[in-house]
Amino acid sequence: MPRPVTLFTGQWADLPLAELAPLAREMGFDGLELACWGDHFDVQRALKEEGYVQSVRDLLAQHGLKVYAIGNHLVGQAICDPIDERHKSIVPAHVWGDGDPEGVRQRAAQEMMDTARAAKKLGVGVVTGFTGSSVWHSLYAFPPTDQAYWQRGFDDFACRFTPILEVFEEVGVNFALEVHPTEIAFDTATAERALEAVGRHKRFGFNYDPSHLAYQGVDYVGFLRRFPERIYHAHIKDVWWNHGSGEVGVFGGHTTFGDARRFWDFRSVGRGDVNFEAIIVALHDIGYSGPLSIEWEDARMDRVFGATESAAYTRKLDFPASDVVFDAAFGKDDA
Repeated sequence: MPRPVTLFTGQWADLPLAELAPLAREMGFDGLELACWGDHFDVQRALKEEGYVQSVRDLLAQHGLKVYAIGNHLVGQAICDPIDERHKSIVPAHVWGDGDPEGVRQRAAQEMMDTARAAKKLGVGVVTGFTGSSVWHSLYAFPPTDQAYWQRGFDDFACRFTPILEVFEEVGVNFALEVHPTEIAFDTATAERALEAVGRHKRFGFNYDPSHLAYQGVDYVGFLRRFPERIYHAHIKDVWWNHGSGEVGVFGGHTTFGDARRFWDFRSVGRGDVNFEAIIVALHDIGYSGPLSIEWEDARMDRVFGATESAAYTRKLDFPASDVVFDAAFGKDDA
């Protein structure tokens, strides 16, 4: 059967879940990837408040929706990052605490462990998220940066995330890193290096999102074929590139999304340059049967119009895999 088409709720966190759920169904979605911000899913309430998890399930069921994953990207960003004032606006108050950077990182790590436990309680097998990175700021290698410097960043990631992954193992849930600029893994090479850093821990894999690879020039279909057993979740998100004025490069030029000068920008699904047909074929080839979760972002378009269009586009694009060899009928039956 074609895969369920779901909506990642992170960009809709201004709407209460009670309003978003019926809207998501109206827009054509089968289920949700619930963000752990806004009021969509509260990790601590899930662990401490009797009946909270059931109330979330009941609300979604009332509108014919299922939950397939939860996303805790914002807390994940604070686990390995150099912490600054920007993080205060994205993490829960109990994670920020007094703002001491190492304290924030440690509390973020604990919150991610709790996210695994909450996911288990909710009945989902995947947590999508970020890791942050202590070496992302050194992306451009000047002042001169040697491999030992970068390796310390991967070692720091391994030190902080291995205990987290052990909790994921205890509860039988997978962590799916969204490979993304600003994370420890942002392309195929760094994804491989991150896997190696955590000893190829079986609970560490990827939330595949072609939009973050394509504009960098990374082979985003090849990524699927490189890590067939590590694709734990998949985002459907579009991007275009080489459409700007020539004034802004791939690093973004300190411009905001929707600025016409930008080299790249996110687009509603089907309106960018990503080859989703090739992606669907590759997902079939590697045996991925999970949801196709639309992370809708397009600064130029009304989001309800865009998400509705994107759900319909994705549903039409996906197709059931064959259970026969199409040319077998040409063979002679000697039985």
